[in-house]
Amino acid sequence: MILGKCPYCDDGQIEIQEKEVRGKKVKLYVCSNASWVTEDGEMYELSQNATCDFRIWQNSLAKYGKWLSYKEVRTLLEDESLEVELLSKKYGKKIYYNKFITLNPEYGVSVVWD
Repeated sequence: MILGKCPYCDDGQIEIQEKEVRGKKVKLYVCSNASWVTEDGEMYELSQNATCDFRIWQNSLAKYGKWLSYKEVRTLLEDESLEVELLSKKYGKKIYYNKFITLNPEYGVSVVWD
């Protein structure tokens, strides 16, 4: 499944790959010009023949109680920002709040803190 055009290279398309990290299946939204490999099943690195490093892990915002869906990634690719609902468990209470996320070349996505 192709989600859109890669924002970091001219001819890449963003596709979905299934990876296994620490025994759990996680989706990786990745450029077709990127090839991610692992030796131990935990750390993924770019292969030497990769020409682009675009990637967004589905669980990149898991510490905020958010897993990114196909639709959200597609919106990020088109608009470059997206408002999402995040969760804080501060002081033992669940607090939901909305923040914008944007594409980030180093981490995949970033939360915009006002």
